[in-house]
Amino acid sequence: MELDRRNFFRMMGATGITLALGKELLAAPDVIANAEFKGVLYDATRCKGCLGCEIDCADANELPMPISKKEIKGLRKPDETWRTVVNAHETSKGKVFVKMQCMHCNEPACAAACLTQAMYKTPEGPVIWREDKCMGCRYCMISCPFDMPKFEYNSPNPKIQKCTMCFETRVQNGELPACVENCPNEALTFGTRRELIQEARKRIVENPDSYYDQIYGEREAGGTCWMYLSPVPFEELGMNTTVQNESYPALTKGFLYTVPSVFVLAPALLLGIQQATKKDHAYNEHDDE
Repeated sequence: MELDRRNFFRMMGATGITLALGKELLAAPDVIANAEFKGVLYDATRCKGCLGCEIDCADANELPMPISKKEIKGLRKPDETWRTVVNAHETSKGKVFVKMQCMHCNEPACAAACLTQAMYKTPEGPVIWREDKCMGCRYCMISCPFDMPKFEYNSPNPKIQKCTMCFETRVQNGELPACVENCPNEALTFGTRRELIQEARKRIVENPDSYYDQIYGEREAGGTCWMYLSPVPFEELGMNTTVQNESYPALTKGFLYTVPSVFVLAPALLLGIQQATKKDHAYNEHDDE
């Protein structure tokens, strides 16, 4: 769909604001690193694969009900329909279940890639998507090292779907995320990252034979607000163990500070001009006839 002049200038305005706030935005990760984020600890040794968290998530977010256990074939990933899924993995210690959803990174690449701050890291910790600010570029999808944001391609009013940790509907009101509140086996624990890391280390020390000695999410991608304990190495659970420990936005700090903004914006500027003038050009040709 072609852009008209109004949409073009709106896009350029948003880009200009991003540039104007560039230094503040780039400095934000340093502030975020010292924040007391809330998060969730998932203990795979306690999960029995009941899939109740999938149902609770769908119900809390007005999404379609997930399929039954009998219909599940192979491993699944969260998509535009379901924000979380639980997979069963055959491991060196037998069957282990793993819940997958947005990791809510401390310094999220999706938020850093978003020109309009539609993808937003809240001061409380959860990463949310704000529909009224989204321009539909889908850079958040490309930038996520965990491949979590999903676009509703088949919807007439498409949204980006991902776990928000029930931030706007529950956490802001002092309630637990729906999946945490209703987990029958207490496989999910909600709290500050500091509390969750302490609890995770305590469990590992007290039961060394039950746990693999690592907290997934403590350092991965600069640290995440969703963390995992497991009885086996995390590669056995299909998790991305090649993700770096440094946050991904940190990789671009030097580049964004040193490269003149005109070079960064030139492609977007030229595309905007081309799209905004295409419609007028078509009208002029019609008038000449």
